[in-house]
Amino acid sequence: MSQLDTGGVVVVTGANEGIGYHLSRALIGDGYRVAALDVNRDGLDALAEVAPDRVHVVEYDVTADEDVEAAVDAVLDRWDRIDVLVNNAAVFDFGLFADRTLEDTRREFEVNFFGYLRTIHAVLPHMRARGSGIIHNVSSGVAAVGHPGLSGYTATKGAVEGLTRTLREELRHEDVWCTLLYPPATRTRSAAALDYPDAATQEPAAVGRKLARKIDSTEPVIYADWQTRLGMALVERVPWLARRGTERFLDRDETRDE
Repeated sequence: MSQLDTGGVVVVTGANEGIGYHLSRALIGDGYRVAALDVNRDGLDALAEVAPDRVHVVEYDVTADEDVEAAVDAVLDRWDRIDVLVNNAAVFDFGLFADRTLEDTRREFEVNFFGYLRTIHAVLPHMRARGSGIIHNVSSGVAAVGHPGLSGYTATKGAVEGLTRTLREELRHEDVWCTLLYPPATRTRSAAALDYPDAATQEPAAVGRKLARKIDSTEPVIYADWQTRLGMALVERVPWLARRGTERFLDRDETRDE
């Protein structure tokens, strides 16, 4: 069994759909108590029906300080503990850099980076007071290799990686861990805009189950599976593989300009 008690409390942001929803559902099935947080609640209500005694639904806006603090307080009021935080909430808008505004990227940073930061600020004092906790920050391979059309999203993930490594160092003398969590390319609603072939992606339910099995890991970098680990190693060592895989996004732009 994991180091984390089966009845441990896991907070998952961006839990309304996609990876966050299926991770939450897998954790519930494994016996954990899950606080499912999102600005939308359609999927959250479905989660609550699975195990009402072990699911706490909180509708909140990750870009609002007061919402984040109130959401964390609500979890602590109900269960008096938070063992694991999974920062998963994220947005992106596809578009080449020349076509994007500063406001486009600012919105992505508010959710993808400052949303993580706000939630950590709210949860970390509790974990330090208890003397234990794990903070998983969901990242992406694009932070390491880049991706045409995703300049804002890529920048936010790079910032998340720098923050995570720094926090891990600052907390190294405490039993509170900060990690990078790498899912594979996943067939989420937002990723549909990228139109990747099915062979290069995985279903959200499968990804959620894989990540749930890693929920108690304190490794600095956690991969959903060996394929994700191998893929990251390959593109970092052989960059042309990543370029080859994203050339079509540049071709799409050239076709538009003709």
